[in-house]
Amino acid sequence: MPQLIALPGDDPVAVLDGIRHALDGGPALGLGVPPESAGEVPAGTAAVIGTSGSSGIPKQVVLSARALRASAAATAARIGSGRWVLALPAGYVAGLQVLVRSILAGADPVILRGRFDPRAFADATAHASGADLFTSLVPAQLATLLDAADDPRVRSALRAYRAILIGGQALPVPMRERAERLGVRVIRTYGSTETSGGCVYDGVPLDGITVREVDGELWIAGPTLAEGYRGDDTLTARVFASNDDGIRWYRTGDSGRVVEGVVEVNGRIDNVIVSGGINVSLDRVERIIRGVPGLDSAVVVGVPDDRWGEASVIVVPRGAAPGRPETEQLERARDAVASVIGAHARPTRLIVVDALPALSSGKPDREAIRRTVATPH
Repeated sequence: MPQLIALPGDDPVAVLDGIRHALDGGPALGLGVPPESAGEVPAGTAAVIGTSGSSGIPKQVVLSARALRASAAATAARIGSGRWVLALPAGYVAGLQVLVRSILAGADPVILRGRFDPRAFADATAHASGADLFTSLVPAQLATLLDAADDPRVRSALRAYRAILIGGQALPVPMRERAERLGVRVIRTYGSTETSGGCVYDGVPLDGITVREVDGELWIAGPTLAEGYRGDDTLTARVFASNDDGIRWYRTGDSGRVVEGVVEVNGRIDNVIVSGGINVSLDRVERIIRGVPGLDSAVVVGVPDDRWGEASVIVVPRGAAPGRPETEQLERARDAVASVIGAHARPTRLIVVDALPALSSGKPDREAIRRTVATPH
């Protein structure tokens, strides 16, 4: 059986070299797994990625070379092939897939070095000029670049890409519209480590991918699925289910539906609070609030509430919607939520923080945010 070699995900050059060998049958690459996890892995394994996902429980997702190649090939079939700029951590599936797509395209990726900022992004883009360019970002990175788009170099860099994939979390509608007005070609992606990264682009599954709704939960089938969770057969059997036809499905844990072939994601099934005896999806509330001008970077978390049992709270970084009183922002947000969901789902507070804690992947660290706002000061 092949061996697993643990590598730090913060060395993109080492990860690129490692995954190149792993795709060709070499030792499997362990990313985000402890060094003592090195050992044997199932035949065909190219990478094992440590992730806590949305549950907060550490897992090791086993990805085969076949699945990673299928994902990269399906992306190329949908958006084209060319040169990729790596602006995400290589130790996460979205960053790893930038490297895999580069290998399959036969073009070395351009690696953005050091801390992500608009100048570094513009420099990396300029270095990669002269080819069909692609990159993958999280919404927070896109927001940073859009805020700096008055700089001609940054604006030119954003417009240089044939496509910018946006994933990791939902892309707020105002941010997407802002990008489109600037002539930036963004594609919303949906997927997870268990699907070898994004497998639904702008609501439409990639070729070979099937998405269906089962009792309000999205299930995904196709050649990009992970083999399961290393060392946890029970969790693997629960999350990856086969039907009577032998089709293997990944149970995403996301609520949503499929309408005329278009996938609509409502949020995590388990990201729900019970407020006044009524279930409230925090993902749905957050998505509505991010549509309010000035609140496109807001994060919504649940906290204990003496009256309702649980309540939702809006957390925004300082400087959001400058010039508007916080009370006015809260009322606009509450009105928006009430008009779509109902008065029971309205957030009770709006809290301004200096900066939103973030995970190394760029996603908001929701647990850290929740602890911060739930702790009396």
